[in-house]
This record gives sequence, C-alpha cells and structure tokens, in this order.
Amino acid sequence: MVSNDAASFYRTGGLAPSATVLPQSDVTEFIQQDGKPTPPFRQLLRTIPNFRNALSVFSVYIQTIAILALAVLFHSPATWVIAFVLMGRAHAQFASLMHESAHRLLFSRTAINDFVGAWFLGFVGFTSTAAYRRVHMAHHRTEFGPDEPDLALYANYPVSTASFRRKLTRDALGRTGVKLLRQQLRGLRSPEARVRHTQLKILIVQFVLFAMCIALGVPLLYPLMWLLPYLTVWRVINRLRSIAEHGGMTADADRRRTTHSVRQHVLARFFLVPFNIGFHLAHHVDAGVPFRHLPRFHEELRRAQYVTQTSEFPHYRAMWRAAHELPLST
Repeated sequence: MVSNDAASFYRTGGLAPSATVLPQSDVTEFIQQDGKPTPPFRQLLRTIPNFRNALSVFSVYIQTIAILALAVLFHSPATWVIAFVLMGRAHAQFASLMHESAHRLLFSRTAINDFVGAWFLGFVGFTSTAAYRRVHMAHHRTEFGPDEPDLALYANYPVSTASFRRKLTRDALGRTGVKLLRQQLRGLRSPEARVRHTQLKILIVQFVLFAMCIALGVPLLYPLMWLLPYLTVWRVINRLRSIAEHGGMTADADRRRTTHSVRQHVLARFFLVPFNIGFHLAHHVDAGVPFRHLPRFHEELRRAQYVTQTSEFPHYRAMWRAAHELPLST
C-alpha cells in the first residue's frame, strides 16, 4: 500500500496493479510508448464535433422532459418509481456533459462552451462549472498528488462489504446529498462575492425550474422528481462511478496505476456512465480528447497493449467486488 504525502492517514494503492505485471505498450502508428496518441492521431482525436454535441445537450433536455411527462400521463406507482430512478440518470447525463464543458471540449468556441456549460448544464445540476473546472484541473494535474481534491472519495479501497454498504446506504437515503447541499448553500454567506453570486445563480435556475412546475400545475414535480433524485439516486451513481474511476489507485506516472479501466457495456453506458465518461483511462491519458472520440482512442490503446486484461475489469460488477473484499469492517 502507498500512503499519500498530503494526507498520510489515507490508504492508497490497494487496487492499483503492480508495475511489474503491466506490459510495456507497443509503439504503433497511433500510440506512443507511454500510451499518449501520436501527434497526427492526437490532432484527429481532438476535433470537437460542435453540432453533434449541441444535439447531445438538446437530447438530455428532451429525455428529461419526456420522462416527467410520461410519469404524469400514466400516473401509476410503477411509472413514478421508474421515472424517479431515471431522473437520477438524468443528473448523471447533465454532470457528464458539464464535465465535458469544464474541459472546454463541448464546443470549440470558448464563450459558447462556457455559457452552455454554466447555465444549461452546471447550474441546472446544482454545480458551478467554473468552480468545478478549477478543482477538477487539480485532479488531472497529478492524480493522488498533494492537491488531489477527491482523495477522500478514492482512498482506502478495498473496504469491507459492511463499509461499502454503509457508504451506499448513506447515499441512497439522501444523507450524503443533504450534507453536501448544506455545505454548498453556506456559499450564500461567503465573504467572497464571486462565490455568493454563483450560488445565487444556481438558486435562480432552480427557482425557474420550480416555477415551471407550478405553472404546469404539478408543483410537487420539482421537489420529488428533480431535487430528491439528485440527493439520492444521483449520489449512488456518483459514488459507484467514482470508485470505478480511481478507487484504491495511487500516484504514479503510469496512468494504469492511477485510473481504472472497465470494459463498457450497454446497460452501464445507458445508466451509469453516459456520454463515454466510462472510458476514463483514455480520458486521463489525454484529457484533451472529446468524449465522442474516447472509444476510438481506447480501442487503439488496446491494440497497442497499453490496455490488457491485466489492467481492465471485464465489467463494473467485477470492479465493485474488488473494491469491498476486506473481511473486516473499516
């Protein structure tokens, strides 16, 4: 196990593959020795498909409205439960596209990228895209380094099954979400004007959503089908996805020891990791590649033997099993 210098009480590296078992990557037409794309391939991968990305943003809104409309139309316990779960997925979709905007990969024009990322993706999902960008770039500079903002989320794996269940139970019951939302709302009293103004913008967008539900004659739709899924289902999704991205890994120049690779399947891509965010190893090898090109990049990494069975889980269930194999509670 490797201990992080910035917080020695965190245990890291419990799930990181040994450097001795990781094969040396082949040099190919597309992939260099360290896994990075060759310059011509990198230029191709970094092309931002503006129109298709605009359709993706539009589709998230259409899907979300359709789910709520169908739930209201059929108005049965089964449809409401299904809609509630799918609204957690809606938050995952907004967050994934917001993440793309934070990397300035959603639209090639910075002004459009930042405006859409803030007002149509971030604020809708209770997030400041600009603030997220500042924190997230620290994560990308050195995973598990001294400035890693998400160390508490990734460290100490594997844990016991009991500990794993407790974490997910807290998320599912809304305890994690309420705690984080309270911390966020304290920003309204921040001495920094930028923080106060950002939190006010988030509240304005949420008020607009609530007002729209009132105007449509379904006022409970906002608290029960937007806010509550955000506090519960989305927190579970976010926890499971975060573990699958970096849980138990460690600081290393080799991204295969900082970031998990999990084989992507249809159901997981639909519900857990929309918009190719599950191709996370490829994303960390080159964070400037837009989400639409990550599958192609990942496939070339596999051909170059940078990604093999040694460094890739066959599915998410296998990854989560590995994350809670300790026999004692931690």
